Amino acid sequence: MEPGDAARPGPGRVVRALRPRLLLLPLLPLLLGRGLRAGAAASSSGAAAEDSSAMEELATEKEAEESHRQDSVSLLTFILLLTLTILTIWLFKHRRVRFLHETGLAMIYGLIVGVILRYGTPATSGRDKSLSCTQEDRAFSTLLVNVSGKFFEYTLKGEISPGKINSVEQNDMLRKVTFDPEVFFNILLPPIIFHAGYSLKKRHFFRNLGSILAYAFLGTAVSCFIIGNLMYGVVKLMKIVGQLSDKFYYTDCLFFGAIISATDPVTVLAIFNELHADVDLYALLFGESVLNDAVAIVLSSSIVAYQPAGLNTHAFDAAAFFKSVGIFLGIFSGSFTMGAVTGVVTALVTKFTKLHCFPLLETALFFLMSWSTFLLAEACGFTGVVAVLFCGITQAHYTYNNLSVESRSRTKQLFEVLHFLAENFIFSYMGLALFTFQKHVFSPIFIIGAFVAIFLGRAAHIYPLSFFLNLGRRHKIGWNFQHMMMFSGLRGAMAFALAIRDTASYARQMMFTTTLLIVFFTVWIIGGGTTPMLSWLNIRVGVDPDQDPPPNNDSFQVLQGDGPDSAGGNRTKQESAWIFRLWYSFDHNYLKPILTHSGPPLTTTLPAWCGLLARCLTSPQVYDNQEPLREEDSDFILTEGDLTLTYGDSTVTANGSSGSHTASTSLEGRRTKSSSEEVLERDLGMGDQKVSSRGTRLVFPMGDNA
Repeated sequence: MEPGDAARPGPGRVVRALRPRLLLLPLLPLLLGRGLRAGAAASSSGAAAEDSSAMEELATEKEAEESHRQDSVSLLTFILLLTLTILTIWLFKHRRVRFLHETGLAMIYGLIVGVILRYGTPATSGRDKSLSCTQEDRAFSTLLVNVSGKFFEYTLKGEISPGKINSVEQNDMLRKVTFDPEVFFNILLPPIIFHAGYSLKKRHFFRNLGSILAYAFLGTAVSCFIIGNLMYGVVKLMKIVGQLSDKFYYTDCLFFGAIISATDPVTVLAIFNELHADVDLYALLFGESVLNDAVAIVLSSSIVAYQPAGLNTHAFDAAAFFKSVGIFLGIFSGSFTMGAVTGVVTALVTKFTKLHCFPLLETALFFLMSWSTFLLAEACGFTGVVAVLFCGITQAHYTYNNLSVESRSRTKQLFEVLHFLAENFIFSYMGLALFTFQKHVFSPIFIIGAFVAIFLGRAAHIYPLSFFLNLGRRHKIGWNFQHMMMFSGLRGAMAFALAIRDTASYARQMMFTTTLLIVFFTVWIIGGGTTPMLSWLNIRVGVDPDQDPPPNNDSFQVLQGDGPDSAGGNRTKQESAWIFRLWYSFDHNYLKPILTHSGPPLTTTLPAWCGLLARCLTSPQVYDNQEPLREEDSDFILTEGDLTLTYGDSTVTANGSSGSHTASTSLEGRRTKSSSEEVLERDLGMGDQKVSSRGTRLVFPMGDNA
């Protein structure tokens, strides 16, 4: 055989080479059958997967539809609550019932609905399962979970204590009616706070500005530290008797003191407004409640920012303390500046554009600029409550003058309605949260201690501050006023919003539960006793808001003759009013002409070398109008409120000088007045006041510059 014969297949070799392949021929049907069955199985498996995917999509759509339905039901629940509250308010006003305010009604209806949702709606089937992540040392805000190759996103709801891991709420409806705390801060609080500043009666507010600032700043700080220290003693007592199951630090007590110091006497003020109670008492309570909300929120932020160096982060550290004080001042001043600047920008836009020709656009711009102040301050790290409050005051003082008649009415009514709905919504939610909130911590010792602490804290800043303020006030804060202010220290929307904003820890949950009960008690019990308290303290009602306080032993003098004493007293009053006179002069001569269509032309008040700038900034309406545009309540600072009195046929001014047959008002005690003084008198609404008296000459001080 040649070498190539082995490679060249012969007949026998071909048979042998093909035999293994021929042996497979009988197996082809079997293999093909198996292949067909395998293909059929794969095909049926794919069809089953498609069916399963379709079923999952259908189930997802049903869950989304069910979730949408529950969202609609939850919102409808609150709308029905507000509707029922409004109808009951009408009934109470019709029947002249004053023992329960609308906010108390909203809380009662919220409680009823909360009971129904808690005990009347069935729990859904439990679908929650605990997954252990022992390797992680912190919580994640968002988790992506792989379930059979499909990724699902989960968001953090909060911490659950180990003892309550098996009692997590399974009722979807209760979960739906539990709102994100940011809803309260970003949506519901801005219209409430802005309305407080926009509807401010500047005349009585600025007449008592010194006292209001003392109560709001010093009083809130004193109340915070007194309540915080008393509650720290209560916490120590709870630890001794074994009623404290988790950590509760001194800074937590101070934080509770800050949030619970935010007063909200909405019930008392509503009754005051309805009965036309004393305007100065109303101004003191309203001004304190408006400003101390701002102080409380900044103070609570400063306490949270307190971080001592070292391992013990809750010990006292002087450097950290002063840093917190600096944070307080920085946040407050920055928020104030941001709110005022936004109001100034809005005033300039409405002045130098013709938006007044389109009232709808004008109102929309005013609304958006005002609301954006809150969000802008929060985004920049400041406090939106302070910013939107001072934005409202600035808008009322400047921008309001530039609006058309339609826009003035629309903005007033718009924010009044938003304030009413938002406030009643919050109080309704308070009643609902007592039964729907999942993390309540009820501690009888802490609750009783909190009631005692807020009573002592309120008394510790009302009575001592009133004593010191009366040393410099011409219109003294009487004991009946002080008792009424002590009685009117209700807690409300701001304390609730601050407490619910963070309920992650055991201490914060106990604070929230206690705050909720304090709000219930003060609104129902103290608010309901306002009318009897007014009568018991002999506080006058039925007073015209534009009427000045009546003469009493502390507020007028009986002069038997002309002499230097009265002139000296007048000069003393002028000296005490210098800061307000300085501000009013600057505002009237410069700010009003720049930001509004009112005031004197800048060409007459600015130096001659600023003539071009003065002509650009002065509105043409100023030259057209003979009289400066006067606000509804522009006479907010009464610097020299002594009235000129008619004695027989002669006129006696505040300093005792007299003239015949003419009754006039003198701000400086002189018969001859400059043009600027005449404009000041006209703006203050004092030019036409005449009081006739025979036999004695009375001097009525109309202002408080304390």
